[in-house]
This record gives sequence, structure tokens and C-alpha cells, in this order.
Amino acid sequence: MKNLFVYGTLRHVPLLEAVLGKAAGEIEMAPATLEGHSVFAVKDQDFPIIKESEGAAQGLWLGNLSATDVARLEFYEGGFDYDLAPVEVRVEGAHRPAQVFKSEAGWQPDGPWSLENWAQTYGALTVCSATEEMSYFGVKPRAEVDAMLPMIKARAIAQQLAAQGSLGESPGGMTRTDVRDVSVTRAYAKYFTLDDYEMAFRRYDGTQSAPVKRAVFVATDAVIVLPYDPVRDRVLLIEQFRPGPFARGDDLPWQLEPIAGRIDANEAPQETARREAQEEAGLALGALHEVSKSYASPGCSTEFYHIYIAIADLPDEVVGVSGLEQEAEDIRSFLYSFEELMQMTDEMKLVNAPLVLASLWLARHRDRLRASA
Repeated sequence: MKNLFVYGTLRHVPLLEAVLGKAAGEIEMAPATLEGHSVFAVKDQDFPIIKESEGAAQGLWLGNLSATDVARLEFYEGGFDYDLAPVEVRVEGAHRPAQVFKSEAGWQPDGPWSLENWAQTYGALTVCSATEEMSYFGVKPRAEVDAMLPMIKARAIAQQLAAQGSLGESPGGMTRTDVRDVSVTRAYAKYFTLDDYEMAFRRYDGTQSAPVKRAVFVATDAVIVLPYDPVRDRVLLIEQFRPGPFARGDDLPWQLEPIAGRIDANEAPQETARREAQEEAGLALGALHEVSKSYASPGCSTEFYHIYIAIADLPDEVVGVSGLEQEAEDIRSFLYSFEELMQMTDEMKLVNAPLVLASLWLARHRDRLRASA
């Protein structure tokens, strides 16, 4: 059995429960202090570090941890370049030996760190991310999970956005609570994940269905934005290689699309729209107009779209080649008049569903946008 002192995000009990895989009542813990140390925020990160300094670091003493408990904590903290070091902490007026996670990664301290502020901003998202991370404990090596972290966080963001409530209309009156006896097996996990579900659901005659099996492709929430210049009455589209059409056997895997990208950690969809426009087209956006919040293919995928028309200045010289090198992006932008856009829509030359949807929304609201330009 081992004793640990935790001073940062693991003081957030819901996160500690997710990491250890047990309820708080099953964890032996007590408030503790580590003298001669202070906890600091880390520049450009959402977690803290502990450094030797005057004062005393506040934290939690975790007692009588099993080998599995410690292994789970090491697996989780291993993603943040932490290692265990021996210390002596004060617990209920007495000194007790313990170990603490410290990092020699060269993180830059950035002032004092507040658990309360962190929990308010990052707590729910981190617990959701940690739940998926810890599902790979004993299944995948930590290095492989590290490579998955951006998408793990993106999937957590999607769950947080879904928890805010749906705008959808459901005249049948049934909700999530009408789905019962749910079991989930993760069949594949890498960049994306694939889950096998077995469940039963309420039928329209009031009876319960027999158990049904469904495979669900677990993607993320994504922002899609069509830049429109109401003065010049034209739009900007981008073209890039897409593996989906290639895998389908399409002769044209380079696709004409709106600007798009997944929503990153603690980023509002509108912020994603502006970031992606800069990354993919070097474009600054003006006002954003909501087109739709909708699922891409609800029969088999969690992917959810936040679609916008964005007011933008689109002179001839705005086009070019952009994209992030670290994401192997090679993206070229093109300008089309509104009439050309409508002609491509009518002739079915636009094979990207969100682009068609945004184009039709623009046709409906174009006069209003031009009148206010």
C-alpha cells in the first residue's frame, strides 16, 4: 500500500473518482499540506505544477492505495510528464510520508493556480476526457493514448455540448430515458472510435423493444462556415484531398467544401469558425449567421455540425494555398459568384451536404444580408 499527495486537478473529487475507477466513499483521503512548496499555473496549459518555494501547498492525502490504484494514477499522470517523488506532508496535525507527482518537463510557471477557477472552466470537460482515457488502462500503452488526446478532448467537448440540450423537435415525445439496458463495447479506438451498442428502446405502442445491436462511429462536433461577401455577392470555397471519397472509389477525392474543423478544448463554436477560417484560408471573418445545428448521419454517427454563413471581405487577391503543416493540410481557396454557386447547386456539382445546405440558406437570406451590408 502507498500514500500519495495530490495538489492539482486530482483534488477535484469527480476527476479522482474517474481516474481511480471508484466512488469517493471508497477512497481514503484527507486534506493535507506540503511545506516548502507552492502550486503554480503552467503557461498555456490547463494543469498546474508544484515547485519548491516558501509557504505550503494545499492538497489531498490519499492513503493505503493499492498497486492498481497507483498504476491507474501513474497511467493518467503519465500523459502530463509527471513522475513520483517522496515527500513528507502534514495531515491532521501529524507528518506522514507520501509520494507526489512532480515534473521535470520544463513547464513555465505562470502565477498561482486556483482549483476553484480550474474546476469552473475545465472540470466537467476534464472528467469526461479522463473517463475515456482510463478506459484504455491495461488496454493501450500510455504513448498511444497520448497521441489520441486531442481527439479524446474533442469527443469530450461534443458530449458537453450535447448535455446543454437539443433544439430538435421530437413529436413522439420520447427522450433519452426511454432507452434501456444499454451496454457498450469499444470495438476500435485510434483517431476516431467505433462503439458496438446493445440496447432496448420504447416503441410507439408503449412496449419495450427486444435488444438491438448497433455500431456507432464516434466522431466530434465540427464547425462549418461559408464565407460570403454581400458587397461583391460572392463566396469563398476551399478544395482539399479527402480520404472518404477516395475510399468510396470516387474519381474526384479532391472536394470543394466550406471551411470546416473540429471544436477544440474549451472553444465555443464561433471561436472555432474564426480560427479555422484563418488556418484554412488566411481569412478574417465578420458577423456569423447560424444556418443549422444538425447531425451528419444520425443512423450511425455522433458527428454533429454547427453551420454558419460568415460575412467576409473577399477581394480577388484573397485566394491562395493555406493549411497547417503539422496537420498535413494542403488547401486551396476559390471565389465563386452567388449565381455560380446556385448553378453548381442546381447541377449537383456540390457533393458536400453542409455546403448545399449553407448555399440554400444563403439563397433564402441573401437579400437581407445584402441590404444590411
